[in-house]
Amino acid sequence: MTAYRTIVVGTDGSDSSFVAVEKAAALAGDAEATLVLACAYFPTDDRDVAAAADVLKHEAYQVRGSAPTNEILLVAREKAIAAGAKNIVDRAIVGEPVDSLLDLVNEVDADLLVVGNRGLNTLTGRLLGSVPSDVARKSRSDVLIVHTVR
Repeated sequence: MTAYRTIVVGTDGSDSSFVAVEKAAALAGDAEATLVLACAYFPTDDRDVAAAADVLKHEAYQVRGSAPTNEILLVAREKAIAAGAKNIVDRAIVGEPVDSLLDLVNEVDADLLVVGNRGLNTLTGRLLGSVPSDVARKSRSDVLIVHTVR
């Protein structure tokens, strides 16, 4: 079996997604693969920021653009390093998680996509789809769904 060369892992900043990051990082470290940490986001418009500023006051900067995404990627990077990954690339990607992750996998020619199982066994996930089930169905690369929520 050929070792993985490039591994993409999606994170949304949740505890369960960080479990997937740690698993992907351990695999990347063992295989000496590149680990691409990915976090999808939607840019905020000025009306949303103004509304948030009324509520959040001096903390409103946190909802502008990719600021929360950058913080999520920083935490994910720390967890990945602790789990053994050495060659790490951070990618904030604009758009809906499933399509953005799949586009990124193609862009970096990844051989493995890692996601957590959050939403997979919920009623909403069964009716509307979930990130893990949708990427597993649509991906051309291998997909590892890490059991982060039971």
